[in-house]
Amino acid sequence: MKGRLRKWLACAGAAVLAGSFGCGGGAHSADKKFKIFLSMSYIGNDWQAEAANMVKAMAAHKDFADKVDLQVQVAGPNAQRQIQQINAMVQQGARAIIVYPISPTALNNAVKNACDKGVMIIAYDAQITEPCAYNVSIDQEEAGRVTAEWLAKKLNGKGDIVMITGVPGTSVDTLRTKAAKEVFAKYPDIKIDAEAVGMWSQAVARTELSKILATRNWDQIDGLWMQVGCYTANTMQIEAGKKPDQLKPCAGEGSNGGRIQMLPAGTEVEGANATYAPMGAPRISYASPPYAGGYALKLAVEKLEGKDVPKRITLPLPLVTNDTIKYCKEGSWAEMKEGCNAFPPALVPNPGWFASIYSPETPEIGLQAALVGQPEP
Repeated sequence: MKGRLRKWLACAGAAVLAGSFGCGGGAHSADKKFKIFLSMSYIGNDWQAEAANMVKAMAAHKDFADKVDLQVQVAGPNAQRQIQQINAMVQQGARAIIVYPISPTALNNAVKNACDKGVMIIAYDAQITEPCAYNVSIDQEEAGRVTAEWLAKKLNGKGDIVMITGVPGTSVDTLRTKAAKEVFAKYPDIKIDAEAVGMWSQAVARTELSKILATRNWDQIDGLWMQVGCYTANTMQIEAGKKPDQLKPCAGEGSNGGRIQMLPAGTEVEGANATYAPMGAPRISYASPPYAGGYALKLAVEKLEGKDVPKRITLPLPLVTNDTIKYCKEGSWAEMKEGCNAFPPALVPNPGWFASIYSPETPEIGLQAALVGQPEP
């Protein structure tokens, strides 16, 4: 009896310190939650930060907050470090690991070890080739192919182009770049005049374009294929004295700055400023949707609760052209459902932020999730 009393008093004291009123055996006590880890690799760009926000927002949503204990770790662009972290997560009692893999193959042994211990591994955006892993992403080859075909046609099959690629070693970068080059190879009059690694960062894209422009000028470039950087390329052209109607066609990412630039010049946009403004920039805009990680977490919970989840989920490829760009006035869920795909700078001050955040599969996360990690009500 005394032992049970001491246990109750200790538990009650811990509950007070934690600001909680439940202790032991409660349906939603901490030890009843699924321990889920988010394993991130390279985080030095807007997309990764936004995707992490959407994972955290999904975990915080009222449908999951009592089910998920989410913990986040960052490995950087270091496969060995990510392997070590995954192994440690398994030892710490992970039930599932949501992972952005730095390599499609380097993690396979660690992933297989985790699966053998009953841990669900689900990758988002970039892929893992170990058969026990689950994968959620767009078709990255389709992304590279469709955007390259758009640029080739825009240039009537000839011209000098610049390619800015992504994070080396990831399946995303490898597949997109391979598919795009295969398209350009079909056009003997299209020449890849310069190529650089952009790390999916607007800042790195500016640095690499500046190096390229040290030996040539904008008049010697006919078009650009950029995994990230079209917003920056357009900005640099304006800074160099080009008019909006002189901008080079750019096939690239779904950043909000680039999307706003695609709107017809003169479009009324709340908060527009400098080059973060409508200018009718000739573009095709695509994206790996940042909601992929949040969706992966939702699927992991469903699997842990006993539901069937496909091993491979291919997300729709968000493609926006000058003909399909549509301005969101408020960024509400209902408005996004109606097809808007570019947000007011007044709501999204960072032009590098990615605008492809809507999915009918993830009503739990919307604009505030992508911006600050807050779920929908």
